[in-house]
Amino acid sequence: MNKNVELKEKEMLHELLGYDYIKIIQNDDMFSFSIDSMLLANFVETNKKTKNIIDLGCGNGPIPLYLTLKTDAHIDGIEIQSDVFDMAKRSVEINGFEKQITIINDDLKDIYKKVGANKYDIVTSNPPYFKYVPTSNINKNDYLTIARHEVKAKLEDIVVEAKRLLVDGGSFCLVHRAERLSEINSVIVNNCFNIKRIRFVYPKVDACEALLVLIEAKKNSNSGLKVLPPLYIYDKDGEYTQELKETFKLKKI
Repeated sequence: MNKNVELKEKEMLHELLGYDYIKIIQNDDMFSFSIDSMLLANFVETNKKTKNIIDLGCGNGPIPLYLTLKTDAHIDGIEIQSDVFDMAKRSVEINGFEKQITIINDDLKDIYKKVGANKYDIVTSNPPYFKYVPTSNINKNDYLTIARHEVKAKLEDIVVEAKRLLVDGGSFCLVHRAERLSEINSVIVNNCFNIKRIRFVYPKVDACEALLVLIEAKKNSNSGLKVLPPLYIYDKDGEYTQELKETFKLKKI
């Protein structure tokens, strides 16, 4: 049951995609979750043995919130930006998930020293997609720059931390740009992971190239890769595909 909440300036209270009984605080000027996070959360596989999950760079909390639909495991969310952390924390409180979700305002790098090493069954991350160099075409909004560019954490930082956090055989689940797959695989393998499941995400059914890739890698596991069927976001008419509508209870655009 949703609790009453006092919203700050420019904040809005939205449903988590089609799940109208889960609410999330949004601020378009600061941070709003994307469908990428929901695709990742849906991609995550949990079971009865799943006890602890951590989301690195949780933003305003969409992945932890969505995962409550799939598991009773405890979920930690790490967010470095204090204002965005505050939105995530209040979103958890609005939904009454304080006993299941803990949001922590901290740098994801070396977070294992605070929350515990070799503890988590699943690590998730929807990280910044773009490398940062002085000539990068960055957003004037610092919140969006940090969310989209590797300013605070690079890909390798996230993979290294996932390795420290996970139990042997634990799953690291990631969504990223498909164009960086070769680099992702190299970093993952160098940190004692093997990719076990992969799914390419296409913006439309008639798109020639995948835009995103969903990856599940396991720590200290044997090789053996399962390539899942492609996932399409929009059909030829510009509406969400049937799979997306069914998965996220989406309405017409």
